[in-house]
Amino acid sequence: MKKHGDKGRLDARRHDAARTKKLSAQERAQEKAARQEAIQKLIREEAVGTQEELGRLLAERGFHVTQGTLSRDLNQLGALRVARPGGGTIYGLETDEVPHAGQRLHDVGQLVLTLVDNDTLCVVRTQPGAASAIARAIDLARVPECLATLAGDDTIFVTPVRGVSARKLTQSLKRLFGAQ
Repeated sequence: MKKHGDKGRLDARRHDAARTKKLSAQERAQEKAARQEAIQKLIREEAVGTQEELGRLLAERGFHVTQGTLSRDLNQLGALRVARPGGGTIYGLETDEVPHAGQRLHDVGQLVLTLVDNDTLCVVRTQPGAASAIARAIDLARVPECLATLAGDDTIFVTPVRGVSARKLTQSLKRLFGAQ
């Protein structure tokens, strides 16, 4: 059984396919660049929470895209799901100016509730929905004591590299998050 919203998606696919056939390669590249510029502007200026919402906003601006096209555009632009301090997530863009690793971790430190360890790993508890963003910040920071992260919704398992205790990793993370 088709959902009520399926018709809109089918119409967008047909519209997208029909336009693609009529445009030259150069025109498609120009349209893609304009569409991706519009996506960046919307993400920077609006609190866009879903691809569906972003697709609707793009359609209002004359860009009719399928979910697949939108997903590829977001991937190519480096768009990330970013946790909001009050809960929920929105799309964000990686900036051209990459902040110092310690600063990035300090910035997301307010979303960390607790950091504890046992003999083998560190467990980071976060605000709901924030774990992925914080794990990514840890990964991008290239914390020397950290081998890998594994994130759920509000919990991150952080594994130390061989020869480093989980306690030392936890202390390093606390310092970088500004909790010490």
